[in-house]
Amino acid sequence: MKTSTQGYDLTINVNDFNLSYDDIGEGSIPIVFLHGFPFDKTMWQEQLDFLKTTHRVIACDIRGFGKSTDEESHLGMDLFANDLILFIDKLGLEKVIICGLSMGGFIALNAMKRFPSRFEALILCDTQCIADSREVKAKRYKNIEDIKEYGVTHFNEGFIKKVFHEDSITNKPELVKQLRNVVFSNSQHIICQGLVALAERSETCPILNKITIPTLIICGRDDAVTPLDESKFMNKNIKDSVLHVINNAGHVSNLEEPAKFNKLLRDFLTDFCDTNVVDTKVNNKSLK
Repeated sequence: MKTSTQGYDLTINVNDFNLSYDDIGEGSIPIVFLHGFPFDKTMWQEQLDFLKTTHRVIACDIRGFGKSTDEESHLGMDLFANDLILFIDKLGLEKVIICGLSMGGFIALNAMKRFPSRFEALILCDTQCIADSREVKAKRYKNIEDIKEYGVTHFNEGFIKKVFHEDSITNKPELVKQLRNVVFSNSQHIICQGLVALAERSETCPILNKITIPTLIICGRDDAVTPLDESKFMNKNIKDSVLHVINNAGHVSNLEEPAKFNKLLRDFLTDFCDTNVVDTKVNNKSLK
């Protein structure tokens, strides 16, 4: 089903801020894409272009990032998940397939914990269920202190280098430049607030064995931010979940290897849709 208004860079008021989103394509169960920190919805452009002929695809700028500006709120995963649910409510959607990368995965798992009935399937990309260790949390707060004193350049450049596979740094300079521009478009305040949100997030690992919807897990083999072992842990603990590892990719596997990533999405969505058709036929027969 389509909404009356679809397109790119749409705006809707959600939870007292103006949320920017893309909404294109047509399909019975929309797929909502959540970007990582400190990126924006444009990181999903390859996936939207690939799937729009067969599915309704929606990518949103998370509060404070991209064109969803908010320089005042104290950011956190609970708030982001609340925004997500109110957003899909505003679009008149009862259930969606949720796809989150990195921080987007943290939000998806937070929402799964609190609003499980709103999701038909789950796609977790280069993410993890653990909370920050004491050491990692302390490092985030030290980064905030340094940013406030010296500015964002050193942090941003270091982060950009960390999220990419070394081959991408060398051989995909345009991609690296595009993502650098996105990262540097964030205000210093939002970079700091994002780091606070990451540091203060709660662990979601205890809910993994309660997830019963179809789940796809994707991770770049050389992800240095949310290592492959974390994806393996989620795969082990989410019943019947599927894990795929993408070679020559780091933390942003959908950008570094879009063709491989898109094929994994398509195959998962095809299997999911086929299963739904079978289930519907079985249910219909049982009603006769």
